[in-house]
Amino acid sequence: MGNVVIPYSPRPLQRQLHDNMKRWNVVVAHRRFGKTFWAINHLLRFALTSREKNVRLGFLAPTYRQAKTIAWDILKNMSAPIPDIKINETELRIDYPTGARIRLYGASDDPDTLRGQYFHGICMDEYSQMPHNLFGEILRPALSDKKGWCIWIGTPMGQDAFYDLFQTARLKEQADPENSKWMTALFKASETNVIDPDELADAQDIMTPAEFAQEYECSFSAAIEGSYYSSFMDRADAEGRVGFVPYDPMLPVHTAWDLGVADSTCIVFYQLFAKEVRIIDVYEQDGEGLAHYISHLSNKPYKYDTHLAPHDIMVREFGTGRSRIEQAASLGVEFTVVPQIGVQDGINALRTLFPRLWIDDKNCRKLIEALRNYRREKNKRTGEFKARPHHDWSSHFCDALRYMAVGFQESQLGNHSGAVRQKISERQWMSGDSTAGY
Repeated sequence: MGNVVIPYSPRPLQRQLHDNMKRWNVVVAHRRFGKTFWAINHLLRFALTSREKNVRLGFLAPTYRQAKTIAWDILKNMSAPIPDIKINETELRIDYPTGARIRLYGASDDPDTLRGQYFHGICMDEYSQMPHNLFGEILRPALSDKKGWCIWIGTPMGQDAFYDLFQTARLKEQADPENSKWMTALFKASETNVIDPDELADAQDIMTPAEFAQEYECSFSAAIEGSYYSSFMDRADAEGRVGFVPYDPMLPVHTAWDLGVADSTCIVFYQLFAKEVRIIDVYEQDGEGLAHYISHLSNKPYKYDTHLAPHDIMVREFGTGRSRIEQAASLGVEFTVVPQIGVQDGINALRTLFPRLWIDDKNCRKLIEALRNYRREKNKRTGEFKARPHHDWSSHFCDALRYMAVGFQESQLGNHSGAVRQKISERQWMSGDSTAGY
């Protein structure tokens, strides 16, 4: 293949990124920085210049539709000058005369399609909106054979998995700048000069301070617009109710479940005493049957009492003719079905309960992130919020906690088990009443 001119002229900061890549790269950039355009061209450059055979590269967006909308046209346009390429519209894939291949994927649609593949490099765009276990369980093993690299790119959406990744990467990079396998970069609109100053000023004038700080100044701490629980989490943090909340073997453990069919199942583990609802653990997984989750319960050192589940646990499956509540009973777990009420009523029930929540920050890190990120769905055309929540990875955690709150309303604190009354809490003095809640 002779010389090929790709219609891409990187800006200085984009060129700087191209030249400073390491094996693991986390790039936080403001809106309109051109991070997707840059990432596609970085994949393309590797595809055309690598001496490796049969190079395999992947670009992942949160969904297949997003991948097609934001990146597919860019990849095709950049690849157009290259002779003898083969474009597969169905698979969003382009094969190059070097033997290399670039393919686009939706991270949340069917992550199992990524299993068993190998990659020389991947880019994960808007990582915070992807399943949190995708990289560790599927993509990291897929990079092992070729000692492949990864780029994570995105704009902040609160202190979520992307925030944790950025902070961890920055610490590793700073610990040994010369030899680190990590590279981090953060680009604020006020510093890059990518956006015209008048346009930036107009955006700042019309957007809320939190919106502007998040979208243009890459603030991870700006409140997420439409969040149901972020203010409640701020108060819990300020009051010291998010921290070390250990399992107390003198108290029974209760669970609340969000049961997935085509997506994740989430279990929240909690204990009750006086005015406190102590959330000590959480477990989330997908692609597993009910037996897997019940086995997970038995592997814990907990002594269980009540198991709460949503109303759809009683629906009979076509294949077996049995409901999941019957399957669970045959496996030794008796579920209590929470009342079937509206989602907003359930959200209000959890908001009412929130001042009594204590959350362990080690075992429940993903739940904490979910509570900050769970938000109302927004109409992209009108900018108005809809009456329903936005469905993403945070939904499963918050739905399980919502079912806990709804079930809690019915049973009332202290009535889950008489054993609760037998223990004097080390935090009794905080409530000011040793019999509160009984």
